[in-house]
Amino acid sequence: DDIEPDKGTEKTSKETETVKLSCSYSANSEYVYLYWYRQYANIEPEYLLRKGAQSYSNADSSDLRFQSIASRTSTELTITDVRLSDSALYYCALRVAAQ
Repeated sequence: DDIEPDKGTEKTSKETETVKLSCSYSANSEYVYLYWYRQYANIEPEYLLRKGAQSYSNADSSDLRFQSIASRTSTELTITDVRLSDSALYYCALRVAAQ
């Protein structure tokens, strides 16, 4: 199983805009969970949300500004109403669940 950010993922925006980040992945299972994390300099990564690759699975996020969609090959993080505090390094990760 493999996941990687899509090319050109360094983003610049103005406050209140919407930003989209994406990753492509491959997995040998339909039972995949995609995770997004944010990391500020010199601090451990912070969990943002989890999204199942199955279309019926809702994103699990404590901040409604962060939403995710997922398909069988990619995941996208949408950050609405961007703030200066959102300036960070973002990671995508995957986990194949037991069937």
